Amino acid sequence: MKHFIVALMISSFLVVVAACGSNESSTDTPRESGNGEAKEHNLTLAHNLSEDHPVHLGLARFAELVEERSEGQITMEIFPNGVLGDEREVLEQVQAGGVDITKVSAAALENFSSQYAVFSLPYVFADEEHFFQSMESEAVAQLFDETEADGFVGLTWYDSGARSFYTVDQPIMHPDDLKGLRIRVMDSQTQIEMMEALGGAPTPMPYGEIYTALQSGVVDGAESNPTALTTGKHGEVAKAFSFDEHARIPDIAVISSAVWNEFTDEQRQFVRDAAKESTEYQKDIWAEAVEEAIEEAEAMGVEFHYPDQEPFYQAVQPLHEKYREDEKIAELLDAFDQMRQ
Repeated sequence: MKHFIVALMISSFLVVVAACGSNESSTDTPRESGNGEAKEHNLTLAHNLSEDHPVHLGLARFAELVEERSEGQITMEIFPNGVLGDEREVLEQVQAGGVDITKVSAAALENFSSQYAVFSLPYVFADEEHFFQSMESEAVAQLFDETEADGFVGLTWYDSGARSFYTVDQPIMHPDDLKGLRIRVMDSQTQIEMMEALGGAPTPMPYGEIYTALQSGVVDGAESNPTALTTGKHGEVAKAFSFDEHARIPDIAVISSAVWNEFTDEQRQFVRDAAKESTEYQKDIWAEAVEEAIEEAEAMGVEFHYPDQEPFYQAVQPLHEKYREDEKIAELLDAFDQMRQ
């Protein structure tokens, strides 16, 4: 009954938000599309992160820049902390028109557009520099536009760091160390297959359940970036963090196709420019957050380990070959490979 009441409250809230958006769109002077006269837009931006998270700060900067550069034509109200639902629920609201903009992990986006699975494949990016260069490429820009028929358009990306394994007490220095271990992964087919290729037992579960699962022994470990040790307090129960850096999965800011098509060309440029600048702003904040998280985690008793990444890389190559059977994913992989130093 308790879960039913909570679900009912969330559903009611979403209906109100959608209704508000509908009321704004049905005034006597409707918003013009394409190259028509510029109209005012009061947009809803929802995501599942806290207000102190580097990605939220990037989104807040994005909203600030858009309002400033559009001279108040475009404003955004931000709903953080998952108050409008989890990533999947909010993205569905974006498609349906109840929410205008959201931030979604590329791993979650692959459930809506298969091409986004490329970002969840392990060792697609050689290092941080290669990752940044790839994300700024024309190939990714085209990918952002290709989902318009799916109800959303990509605006920009935000750094979410390199993902590595951490366990209660056992360093992961070689893929063999994962055998028999239950490792929490995101609800992503690619991530599940990665764990299987490395010999571990993938255990999908929501992020909010990881701490208790580690504490109770439901899982032996998880995989994320160092900030999970501090912001998620996982470092209280997981004391061995191994920098295998198997994946760099960005967060993607997306906007409703319906809203995007209502903007004038000039408004689209305001939004694109602001989105790109907010990414540069967030990258700096993220780098600082990771450094601080490592220092704080060490004070919590977490030990950091640096395994040779080559055995992990070799173990997942069959997974790359499998995903290359998708022509569009193969094109993206080829584009990224051409940028390797």
